[in-house]
Amino acid sequence: MPLLVRQQEHTDDAPVSRADQDLPHLTTTVPREYVHRAAHAEVFLTGCRRLDGGDRFALTGQWPRAHTFFTDADGTRHDPTQAAETIRQVGLLLAHSEFGVPLGHQFLLRDMEYSVSPENLDIGAGPSELTLQAICTDVKWRGSRVTQFAMAITIERDGRPTAGGSGHFTCIAPAAYNRLRGARSAETGTAATPRPRTVDPRRVGRSAAADVVLSPTDQHGHWLLSPDRSHPILFEHGGDHIPGMVLIEAARQAACGLEGDTFEPVQVSTEFHQYAEFDTPCWIDAMTVRPAQTGMLSVHVTGHQEGNVVFSALLTGYRRSGDASGDR
Repeated sequence: MPLLVRQQEHTDDAPVSRADQDLPHLTTTVPREYVHRAAHAEVFLTGCRRLDGGDRFALTGQWPRAHTFFTDADGTRHDPTQAAETIRQVGLLLAHSEFGVPLGHQFLLRDMEYSVSPENLDIGAGPSELTLQAICTDVKWRGSRVTQFAMAITIERDGRPTAGGSGHFTCIAPAAYNRLRGARSAETGTAATPRPRTVDPRRVGRSAAADVVLSPTDQHGHWLLSPDRSHPILFEHGGDHIPGMVLIEAARQAACGLEGDTFEPVQVSTEFHQYAEFDTPCWIDAMTVRPAQTGMLSVHVTGHQEGNVVFSALLTGYRRSGDASGDR
């Protein structure tokens, strides 16, 4: 497969023309197909090159100043979940461009961990230019393409540590995926369905009702997962199950709903146990647990469908000044 996203470099043996010298360095995003996005505006990576001929990679990226979803409620900082989406995009990009996984293959994200440095998330006068380092391990091949791998990543902004994380990716060929999913493989995430009343966005760290993915119940720490399936970011490219990023967002909103909207998770670890289906209610439960670090808060969140655990997440963070009560 031709590599379309590597940053080009001149070698000592390659002549450099005057025209090359005069041309400015131009930046574009990586192909949107390689990160499974429909819109170019939702692609956060701009380049990739392999280091030392191994499974280490240097990447570049950019976070926009004003994103409709990955910006905090007052518009002054990047939302921490943007780090999770960036990690997801790096894994998909490396699979397609570096490991030979054909377009059209599906990916199973077994787990994802991410953390952020809140002091480095402030939005400046221009887009946030990122440098990223990714190391892939446990790479398993079938013929000329990878079937699964683990990845650890660091994200810097202006030389300052901004975020990091890891994940395990499994690559599934279309025929195998259709056998795995059966009739569900024909479903789509953009179908119009009645949506119950959602939680007040101010109680779950959101400013817009359309971004809320939880509906209230009469039980403390218990919600119904009810995302807007026409949401332009969460369901940007459709699919036959509820995306993992929706579940990560549900965990964050549940933690804020339990602890108050001033709770700011800075470390999130999520395990995905099975696909979250559209046609069955998914119940979200949150409970406070003892944090590993003094002075922090930790919330454990689980999602259940038909009595089975769909995902589980541990969110650890701080409470910002100006405490507010959670959704009860």
